[in-house]
Amino acid sequence: MNATEKQARVQESAKSEMKQYVTFVIGSEYYGVEVLKVHEIIGMTQIVHVPNSAEFMKGVINLRGTVVPVVDMRTRFKMQEREYDMFTVIIIVEVKSRMIGMIVDSVSDVVDMEESSIQDTPHFAAKIETDYIRGMGQVDDKLVIILDIDRILSVSDLEKMGQDAEEAR
Repeated sequence: MNATEKQARVQESAKSEMKQYVTFVIGSEYYGVEVLKVHEIIGMTQIVHVPNSAEFMKGVINLRGTVVPVVDMRTRFKMQEREYDMFTVIIIVEVKSRMIGMIVDSVSDVVDMEESSIQDTPHFAAKIETDYIRGMGQVDDKLVIILDIDRILSVSDLEKMGQDAEEAR
């Protein structure tokens, strides 16, 4: 095998790299975030409202002594709100080295997907802005929208949430 063939094989294996995603449901759509960005999943807990915070920020929670801002993903994606139920969870994720809680309708599963199988986003496929979407993948018979967790909240959103969380202390 010559150097060109070796390089082609290395590139091919990089393309088919498997990654794990935590999948969850919002409305009738399945979403996924890289498992490495997820710190934990907790059931609904008491959320302390922070006055004058962004509309999508539900408030803050105390997670083992750390104040964590919590975002309702339905509100963030401009979807109709619904009452929280026994399936509603908070996914604690790391966004630009900050802990953020994401309220979702329910958690589905942890799935493996080949990077090469994730397709670019058509601009009409979801009810959310495509800036937040890294791509789409197929798991069994379900289409999973892969979110770019670092783009869901802008730097100014994160700074405002950080200030709101400090004020809540």
